[in-house]
Amino acid sequence: MKEKEFIGIGRRKTAVAAVRLSPGSGKISVDGKSFEEAFPDPLLRQIALAPLHKVTAVDRYDLTIRLRGGGRTAQSEAARLGVARALVLENGERRHDLKALGYLRRDPRKKERQKYGRAGARKRHQFSKR
Repeated sequence: MKEKEFIGIGRRKTAVAAVRLSPGSGKISVDGKSFEEAFPDPLLRQIALAPLHKVTAVDRYDLTIRLRGGGRTAQSEAARLGVARALVLENGERRHDLKALGYLRRDPRKKERQKYGRAGARKRHQFSKR
C-alpha cells in the first residue's frame, strides 16, 4: 500500500507552490530538479524549509514541489506556506507553533495595477508650471 501523502498549496504574489509531503528520508525535488538547483541561494532554501526545521522533521519527509509564476523569492515563500500547510494536515498539533511564527499566514501583498493617466500605479507625470 502506498504511504499517505499530504498536499499543501502556498501562494505569494503571482507564485503558486504545490507541495506534496510524504514520509521518507529527506529527498526534495522541485519541478523535477534538485532542491539546490531550483534554489541556488542558501537563504531561499532556508526560507522554503523553515517549517520543517521548526518541527525538526527535515530528514523524516520527502518533498515534491511544483512551482508556477513569480520570482525566486516569492516561489520560496510560497513553498514555505505549502510546506507548513502540509505539515499541519499531517499532524494538527503543529498548528499553534507554525501559526505563532507566521508560517501559516498568506502574504496578501501584490503588485498594484497601473492606472490610466498615470506613469505607473501611483506615479504622476511631471508637473510643469510654465
